[in-house]
Amino acid sequence: MSSDQTDKTQTETAAQEFPDAANHKRLKLEDCLSVFIMGVLALITFANVLVRYFSNQSFAWTEEISIFFLIILTMVGSSSAFVRYQHIRIEYFADHGSAAKKWWFSIASNASVLLFFVLFTVLSLKMALDDYTYGDTSPAIGVPNWWYSMWMPLLSLLITWRLAGIMQDLIKVRPT
Repeated sequence: MSSDQTDKTQTETAAQEFPDAANHKRLKLEDCLSVFIMGVLALITFANVLVRYFSNQSFAWTEEISIFFLIILTMVGSSSAFVRYQHIRIEYFADHGSAAKKWWFSIASNASVLLFFVLFTVLSLKMALDDYTYGDTSPAIGVPNWWYSMWMPLLSLLITWRLAGIMQDLIKVRPT
C-alpha cells in the first residue's frame, strides 16, 4: 500500500470514528497560508539562485527570511495535521482496541498536546516580549527580532485553538 493510500485510509478511519474529522472547511486558512508561503519561498530561493549565478553574490536576507517562512510553514502545517488526524502518533495504540479505548487514547494524546501548546504559547509570548524589550536585532538584515518572534505565540495560539476544537469534537462523540 502506498503512503498516499495509507494517509487516505487513516483520514477515512478517523472520519468514521470521529465524524467532525472529515470537516476540512475549517482548514482554508491553513491551506491558503501554506500555498502562499511555499510560493514566496520558491520565489525567494529562485531569485537568490539567479543573482548568485549571474553575479557570484547572494542576497544576504534570503536565508533569514527563508528560515522565518519555514518556521511559519511548520506551525501552519502542524495545525493542519492535527485537524486532519495526520499528526504523529503511536499507531499500535491509536488504531487497535475497542472504540472506547481508541477514544480514550485520542483524548489523552490531544490533551497532552493541547497542554504543550498552551505552555508553548505562553513561553513564546514571553520570548517575543523579551525581544521587544531588549531590542535584539537580526544578524543579516538588522531588523528587530520581535518581527520574527511575534508570530510564534500567534501561531501557537492558532494550534491551541484548533486542538481545543478537536477536543470539543472528541468529547461530543464519546463512544458508549
